[in-house]
Amino acid sequence: MIGIVNYGAGNIFSLTAALDRLGLRYGMINSEAEFDLYEKIIIPGVGHAGTAMQKLSDTGLVPKIKSLNKPVLGICVGMQLLTEFSEEGNSQLLDIVPLKTLRFRELESKKVPHMGWNRVYSNSGQPLFNGIASDAYFYFVHSYFIEFNPNFTVAYCDYGIKFSAAIQNNNFYGVQFHPEKSGEAGETLLKNFANL
Repeated sequence: MIGIVNYGAGNIFSLTAALDRLGLRYGMINSEAEFDLYEKIIIPGVGHAGTAMQKLSDTGLVPKIKSLNKPVLGICVGMQLLTEFSEEGNSQLLDIVPLKTLRFRELESKKVPHMGWNRVYSNSGQPLFNGIASDAYFYFVHSYFIEFNPNFTVAYCDYGIKFSAAIQNNNFYGVQFHPEKSGEAGETLLKNFANL
């Protein structure tokens, strides 16, 4: 069973639709005690990282999330929340992965936000990417990115700058793209997470 942290800043509908298609069982987490009902945890997120962090803090669930030792997957802004800091609102975040979330600088050849399909280059042997081509396409929508760091970046993307498309620190994983909108590759990744 997958528990989805329900804190008011998530892309819940598209995510649950994908889990339904895959036959993966899930439920919503609204309180600290409900974390114990699930083997895997997803932190979704869309919109402004600073606002999302404030909403998550308001739930009182932050200490419990930081103490989890079961697999946790942050998606999009949910991934950014795992980092220590975001330039979006100059926000202190969960600081589970010691990286920063930065804004894309405008480039003549690259529009911001980074929106649409792009290749993701994954590390071999990374369990989230089992059965997925090492240069598969995933769907992105974001104006802020997590800096590349070989200690925590398990897959990267290039959009005028090389950035973290997926990160891992111990049992915490994050993906910047939307697996629930990324076709077969995205569905495979969600199944891989469910099987960790």
